[in-house]
Amino acid sequence: MMVPRARSQAIFLDSSTMTLLQSNLPGFQLLSRGKVRDVYNTSSPEHLLFVASDRISAYDVILKNGIPDKGKLLTQLSLFWFKKLSNIIPNHLVTADINEMPPEAWKYEDQLKDRAMLVRKAQVVPIEAIVRGYITGSAWSEYKKTTTVHGIPLPAGLIESQKLPQPIFTPSTKAEQGEHDENISPDKAAQLIGLNLCEQISKVALELYTVAADYAKTRGVILADTKFEFGLIPDEEDNTKTKLILVDEVLTPDSSRYWPLEGYKPGGPQPSFDKQYLRDWLVASGFRKGLESGPEGKENEGWLIDEDVVEGTRKRYAEALELLTKR
Repeated sequence: MMVPRARSQAIFLDSSTMTLLQSNLPGFQLLSRGKVRDVYNTSSPEHLLFVASDRISAYDVILKNGIPDKGKLLTQLSLFWFKKLSNIIPNHLVTADINEMPPEAWKYEDQLKDRAMLVRKAQVVPIEAIVRGYITGSAWSEYKKTTTVHGIPLPAGLIESQKLPQPIFTPSTKAEQGEHDENISPDKAAQLIGLNLCEQISKVALELYTVAADYAKTRGVILADTKFEFGLIPDEEDNTKTKLILVDEVLTPDSSRYWPLEGYKPGGPQPSFDKQYLRDWLVASGFRKGLESGPEGKENEGWLIDEDVVEGTRKRYAEALELLTKR
């Protein structure tokens, strides 16, 4: 059990206007550095430290510069949704209060404040549980060709951004960094992780989406689709069994497609509070999958986001947080 420290009166450098592309925590063991999160072991054997950086990725590619405060915005929105949805399924969050974290974290408050979570270790299920309530993005691209989405037949005559008759579970593979996620059918997901687990994930993911989408609409926001990730932990009542929990982030603009309800009109793309704004700029700038080293074509140079696009992306993330969480 961790003992909270006394509140420190030390003054740290104000990092509110800085961009944290990579955390640096000597004394911690870095487990992985993903598209957004740096994950560390801690002195508590049952817990990990998640640090949400300001890195941003699109089409599974990490861009060269980041979005100021993005990690803080993502963390605050995840904390909101973890609490709001905890009656549906447990999650991995232990605390986001640095004072309640293992002592080795305390001296890194300047890096960790508002962007770190202490979480319970879990065996991550190797699929991404995508739920779609509207037809857009890669789902729309597939539907135009085959009238299916992830192999699931849908009614003919749907138009882009139209609300689906009911939300659908459309999983994808969970790719390693640098690789691309692959949309798969629910049947394929069941082959990968087992039918019973797949059905359990599908049911809870659809419930999570429905509750979140209904709430978002009361705040003037459409949740078009989202991605959930799940993990398995030992069941406290029976150690021979495992229990499903929600892990990673949840319902952030990085993992979800949010549209303003006002002005929504199916039949084309919608304005968004998420990464679609950045994706659109990338495509207009000449980016495509397979061309990932930068506009100049220089190997390993990466793509540099224009400053106005950086600020536009930050404003959209901040607006999503404000709309969804304001009192």
